[in-house]
Amino acid sequence: MASYNLQIKRSAVKELESIPRKDRRRVVRRVQALSGDPRPPGAEKLKGAELYRVRQGDYRVLYEVADAAETVTVIKNGNRRDVYR
Repeated sequence: MASYNLQIKRSAVKELESIPRKDRRRVVRRVQALSGDPRPPGAEKLKGAELYRVRQGDYRVLYEVADAAETVTVIKNGNRRDVYR
């Protein structure tokens, strides 16, 4: 499988910085792994939008995949109670 380019929106970077350091490391590793496999086991496509989500503990990463351009764009990340709002 080809490696995808990983892009992260500025707002997602700010959300990532607000996550506690211990959890942030795990979330960052999970995001980096998306460039190798944009649809890993456990990833789910969200209804009503062309977005996918992966879980990392209590945190969720929402992203979109453009197969033609081979890019993964992280849209939003954060605690599971807040990320879908």
